[in-house]
This record gives sequence, C-alpha cells and structure tokens, in this order.
Amino acid sequence: MRILLVDDSRAVAAVIGARLEVIGHEVTLAENGEVALVRFRDAPPDLVLMDIEMPVMNGFEAVQRIRAMEATQDWAWTPIIFLTASDTPENLVTAIEAGGDDFIAKTVPEAVLQAKMKAMARIAGLRAQLAYANRKLEAQASQDGLTGLYNRRYMDLRLDHQWAEACSSGAPFGLLMLDVDNFKKYNDHYGHQAGDDCLRAIAASLAEVVAKANGGLLRDAFVARYGGEEFAVLMPRCSAATLGALAGRLVAAVYDLGISHEQNADWGLVTLSVGGAHVVRADGKLAQLFRGADAHLYLAKQKGRNRAELD
Repeated sequence: MRILLVDDSRAVAAVIGARLEVIGHEVTLAENGEVALVRFRDAPPDLVLMDIEMPVMNGFEAVQRIRAMEATQDWAWTPIIFLTASDTPENLVTAIEAGGDDFIAKTVPEAVLQAKMKAMARIAGLRAQLAYANRKLEAQASQDGLTGLYNRRYMDLRLDHQWAEACSSGAPFGLLMLDVDNFKKYNDHYGHQAGDDCLRAIAASLAEVVAKANGGLLRDAFVARYGGEEFAVLMPRCSAATLGALAGRLVAAVYDLGISHEQNADWGLVTLSVGGAHVVRADGKLAQLFRGADAHLYLAKQKGRNRAELD
C-alpha cells in the first residue's frame, strides 16, 4: 500500500515508517497536519496513519479537512487510522467523530500492526476495484454503444461547459451538424446489420479527422453521435475558416470510405451532408447556433448532398 504517515516526531516517524517498509509498504512522511493535506492532495494514498497532537495543525483538524476535500473531489473514501500514545476512550470517540476509522497505539505490537495492515490492504484492493468499476460505468454512460463515440447525453453536458466558458471569455464557437445521406434507403436496401457496420465505419472516420484537427489548430473539438444517423462536432475557440476546412475534410473522409450505396442518387456511395454555424463571440444564445447549423444542413441536402454548407 501507499501509506501517508503523519507525525511531528522524526524519531517516531522513522521507527514506524521502517516497520511498515519492512513488511512491504511504501511510506510518505508528513510532519504535521498542514503538510499532510498537501501530500494527500498531490498523491492520494491508500491509507493515512495520523498522529493526534502536532504543531501547526493537529490530527483531528487534518482529518476533518481531508474528509471535506474528499467530499468535493472524485476520490474514493480513504481509511484513516489515528496514532497516539494515549489510547483513552475519550480520544477514541473524538477520533471517530473527526472522521477516523481506527485507533492504534504508537507502540503497537508487531503482530497487531501486521494484522491491521493486512486488513487495510484488503480494503485498498476493494477500493481499487470499485474505482475501476466506477470508471467503466462512467465511460459507458458517456459512450454510444454502437459507434463508440460520445453519446448525446455526454455531448450536452460538455457543450454546456464549453459554451459557458466561451460566453464568459467572449470566445468564438463553431458547431457542425452531420447527417448520412439517404440512410433509411441504405438500411432498407442492405439490411440493418450492414447499416450498423456503416455507421461504425463512418464514426471511426469522423473521429480520426477530428483527432487530427485537435493536434493542429484546435484543442477541444470533439465528435458525438447526435442520434440515429446524425452526428455533431463541437469546436470551441475556432475561426470560421477552420470550421469550414474541417467540414470539408469530414465530407471527403466519408466519401473516401467508398461504401457502396446504390440508393444514394448521383453518387452511388455513402455520403455525408454537413451544416455549420459559427459565432465570432459567444453570447449565450446556444439555441440560435443549433438553428443555424440545422438550416445549413437542410440547405446542403437541397443542393444535392455530399457537401457542407456554412455561414
């Protein structure tokens, strides 16, 4: 385990730290509660061993602040054991009320120390498994099951954040709405399994184009599945010229996949229509941005598809 050991006595910290390292744990030292908060924030440990009586900030206050820190961050609960030379019932009650989980004497026998650490190591393992499971659930909640792109729910959350940032700084913002041309006819002609494969191929191509753009002039653009055969690309802090260039690359990338589509008149391949809208200075009217992109998407369809239309 990674253990944060907090004690103002260098001698005590050295002895306890050495005992813990001998049985295989990695120990980080802090000489008081204030330093412990910094260590905890910078590298959250698997376990905290906290002295009670210390200068600058005592153990009780440090633990209360750690618990408050955890409550506002995406961290799992961290076990905290108080260390003391005086294991009175009063200290035990105060320790638990402060947010501690256990209480041992600094002179704890070796067998007891090892047993405590084995129990804490099991807890650390369970915490790691829980954190992994939570990350998987979070990814599933934000990811479209068919294409692997971000889903509409995640897009809306991220869009709210990006748009608020753009409005506060008066930054430009671009939006592209994308629609696979005559996709219902594709499904009817080739079957829904082929339709799913087609959408996956398109999504991978779109993601690749946007990822390359993020390595150049853009940093925070991303593509999401908007619904059915529709996709959206959000482009904060982009110029109108950059938005137009990316729209053209997206149209070309899908055409270059060379997926046969006999029911797509004039083209014979799967194609994409794109509508874009851009504001030089975000001003809080997000619905207007979407209306503009939708209107240009409709125009792209009217003009024959396999094209992009923008402001």
